[in-house]
Order: sequence, then C-alpha cells, then structure tokens
Amino acid sequence: MKKGTKRKATQNQPKSSQENKKPRAKRAKPQSEPEYFEDKRNLEDLWIETFPVGTENAFEEGGVLYEKKVYLFGCTEPQLVMFKGESKVVCIPVVVAVVSPFPPSDKIGINSVQREAEEIIPMKQMKMDWVPYIPLENRDSQVDRLKSQIFILRCTQRRSALKHLKLDRLKKFEYCLPYFYQPFKEDELEQSTEVQIIYPAEPKPVFCEFDWELDELEEFTDRLIQEEELSEDQKDAFKEFVREKVREARRANREAREARRKAIEEMSEETKAAFEQMRFYKFYPVPSPDAPDVSNVKSPFINRYYGKAHEVL
Repeated sequence: MKKGTKRKATQNQPKSSQENKKPRAKRAKPQSEPEYFEDKRNLEDLWIETFPVGTENAFEEGGVLYEKKVYLFGCTEPQLVMFKGESKVVCIPVVVAVVSPFPPSDKIGINSVQREAEEIIPMKQMKMDWVPYIPLENRDSQVDRLKSQIFILRCTQRRSALKHLKLDRLKKFEYCLPYFYQPFKEDELEQSTEVQIIYPAEPKPVFCEFDWELDELEEFTDRLIQEEELSEDQKDAFKEFVREKVREARRANREAREARRKAIEEMSEETKAAFEQMRFYKFYPVPSPDAPDVSNVKSPFINRYYGKAHEVL
C-alpha cells in the first residue's frame, strides 16, 4: 500500500518549472552556396600516375594505344632548351608505353657513374611492380574482375617508410632504370670490348676506360703515369687489376651470349612472336605556354636497356 501511495503521489506532482518553459526558437543556419565539381573525363587522371604528357589521348579511339595492352613507366631526361628568352637545362618528363601481351620485364637495373658495377635485380627487391590502372568508369568495380589493359610501373614502398631508409638503400632508388632484355637482339655489352676501371690508388682512385682490342696495356699504363694519374710504384698492381677486369668482362660476354641462345631455344613460338611484335612509344609533354618548347630536342632513345622507341610523340 505504501508503495502504491508513493507511486500515486509521484504521479500527481506538478511539472518542474523547466518543463513549463517555452522552447527556445532555433537560430536558422545561413545557407552556404552550392559547390559544383566538374566531372572527370575517363582516363583524364592517367597522367597523374605517370607524367603530364597527354598520354591519355593515345588510349582513346583513334589513338595509337587504343584497345591495346600497355605497360607505362615515366622518366626524365635533361635537355638544353630555350625558355622565356633564356637557354636552360631542363629535366623533361617523358612517358614510355610498351605494347605487349605480358610485362616487358620483372627486373630493374641499378647503375651510375659512382657505382663500380651495375646490378640487375628483381623489381620486388626495390618494392616496384606493374600496377593496374583502373579508369574512372570502372572505379566502382572489383579490381580482380577487371581485365585491365593499362599497367603502370610504380614503387609500392610507403612514402613514410622512405624517410627511414639507409642512405645506400635510398641512393639505389635514384639509380634505378627500367630493365628490358630482348633475346633476339645482341646486347651492346656482348659486343663491347671496353671495361670501366676504378682502381683504388692513393691519394685518389684512378678512373678510366680500357679497350682490350684497341689499347695496349703497357702503353696505356705508362700514359697514366706520365699524366700523374698513377704512381710508378703502382704500375704492376694496376696492370694486374686491369687484366682481371678484362677477364671478368670477357666471361660476362660469353655467359650473356650463352644465356640468350638458351632462352631462344626454350621459348615458345607464341612468346617469340610477342617479342617480335612488341612496340615502344615515347611521349613528350604536349605544347604549353607555361613550359619550354621541346619539339627540337625529342629523341627516340629510352635507356641503355630498352634502346630506341619505335615511335616518338
């Protein structure tokens, strides 16, 4: 009974003064101006993935890359050009398109003037891979369901991780060159008779090139001594150093020829046809009033591995 009385008493209590107050009128928020965003054209952002050189037009109907399987990579090349009345050396962004039914290579070349020898290593060691480019019209689709026709050579290393890399590892990224091996074309190195010499002499190293067919080692060494590049007491050691480098180069040439011969023998007819039909296209920046004119410095040369492009645009 007491409990019921309490409950009844509670129900008969007057409402609090706060509940009797009139609700405050809400202040209307000022309406912001509507924003309009221009719709992106399909393939328009392809240049962002490589470089701004108008590559996207080549993929549209009537373009040289229309409906083809393509592998893209970007690079820069220093050229002396006129810009705003001045002659300047400018690093020109370039995009190379490789038309191929399969990736042109899964390796990267690492080379520079400072490095004693070049390295050819798997792309994955440098966190690089051929990444599919998904056009805007297919962005809502699952990647594994798409038969992508465009692949881009990209570094998958996170930018934040690059800050913590050791200097030697970081330098390797600067010296990376897209690698390509054409088994039906004799490599320049297979034909070369030159060796790069970096002899660890004191007080400074000796940098030179020795051609084992054109240079005579005794005369070559004496000339370096006369030019005070090498001391007399280091003559014999230097000559032996050069002989060893020549032996290494000859052996490398033989191994390269043998590897090429074996690769061709084991290759299927389908793969042979693909290599023979592979095409390289090199794209330069489209003309712009805010950029130098590069029409007179266009070159078909890509790099020492790819050689020359079949077409320059």
